[in-house]
Amino acid sequence: MGQGTDQGVAGDGGTPPPDKIAAGNAGQAETWNGDDGRYWVQQRERQEARYRRLTPHLMAAAGIRADSRVLDIGCGSGGTSLEAARAAAEGSVLGVDVSAPMLAEARKRAADSGLPQVAFERGDAQVHRFADGAFDIAISRFGVMFFADPEAAFANIARALRPGGQLAFLCWRSLRDNAYMTVPMDAIAPYVQLPELDAPGAPGPFSLADADRIRKLLDSTGFDEITISAVDEPMWMGPDPHDVVAYQLDMPGSRAMLAEASAEARAKTVTALRDALAEHQGSDGVTLGSAAWLVTARRR
Repeated sequence: MGQGTDQGVAGDGGTPPPDKIAAGNAGQAETWNGDDGRYWVQQRERQEARYRRLTPHLMAAAGIRADSRVLDIGCGSGGTSLEAARAAAEGSVLGVDVSAPMLAEARKRAADSGLPQVAFERGDAQVHRFADGAFDIAISRFGVMFFADPEAAFANIARALRPGGQLAFLCWRSLRDNAYMTVPMDAIAPYVQLPELDAPGAPGPFSLADADRIRKLLDSTGFDEITISAVDEPMWMGPDPHDVVAYQLDMPGSRAMLAEASAEARAKTVTALRDALAEHQGSDGVTLGSAAWLVTARRR
């Protein structure tokens, strides 16, 4: 349950040409140009609300100046790109992602916000041909955990930064550290078959949960001055348990999971999930804990 991505991988409408997507990332591209991409466009405002206590950590660490040239990796529907553009009023922002539906929404939001300094491209940040040294800062909010070849991806991002350029990103710590995932999953586990989300070394929301792996990865791909800090923040899930249940069970992955369950199991899933979430209802709605790494580094 839950969703941990503004997916990380960037061109124009339609499906990207095959040479713009690394072979190992083709599945991600297909997913985020299908039901998942369209669903998260519909849920854009909720997603921004879910991350409202996490995003400020990223933006503060990025250190964006008025004239900065910013690369936003896995920009999704453009929330962090637009925030970066407001800070880089005299600079530029390029948001990249594989999802055509989400990028269409990002472009609309940029136009509506009157931010001509932000642009969006679709392709795969693992292989995208960025100009060498074109950016001062690269940021990502939960968009760098999905690369089939993270070494190639971070090396490509390093090449896109000028020497001394700043990298700042948020990624999830372990699945078990993240109550926003474990509370719903533990509640419904007796009734449905849950997906494996944290296979060791596999691309996915928790692929960078190991801080030592992050440090070695960045050191080997052209970065130094690496800092990795824990960020623990409550995540707003929705105004009440009924709303959150409807939201979570309408996710494409949840719909597929429930389709294989019996009617009785589906009913028990709804009840168990609602009861578990009710224990976390407060004056601000339903909130569950989140646990992330805030990572910064400099290109050598």
